[in-house]
Amino acid sequence: MNANEATPVDYIEVTRRTYDSLGYPPYGWVHSEEPPPWTPLTKPLSDCRIGLIASGGVYRRGQIAFHYRDDASYRVISSDVPTDELRATHFAYDTRDARSDINVVFPIDTLRAMVADGRLGGLTDECYTFMGGIYSARRVREELAPALVERMTSQGADAVLLVPV
Repeated sequence: MNANEATPVDYIEVTRRTYDSLGYPPYGWVHSEEPPPWTPLTKPLSDCRIGLIASGGVYRRGQIAFHYRDDASYRVISSDVPTDELRATHFAYDTRDARSDINVVFPIDTLRAMVADGRLGGLTDECYTFMGGIYSARRVREELAPALVERMTSQGADAVLLVPV
């Protein structure tokens, strides 16, 4: 690694230490024997309508903040939201950077700039956020994920940027 390269972060180990320090039960990683379905794009990104789903606990001023224990709810955020109306709360990461620049966990300004530059065809009208670290894989699989897929499908998203925290 040369001087210009960043040291890789072992996110699994960082997550383990974070959860241990919070006094929660050990984080239960989800394993699947089946690979996730893959659907290749059939057109260039410059012609695609892009959705945004982020797990950083972002919400808009006036919405109810996420609560900490196993909150599997999501928030609807308009893609034209002024970023100064966005807030972040989360139990499993230090939110100081997100509170300083929400684009760290919810890159809406970057996506809007890519649309303006013609690199993306457009954004869905709505984006979605939730608070990662949900202990119930069943609730994510049976409730949260299908609801978000339905919302993005109904908006005609060609691709969705998933931003994990």
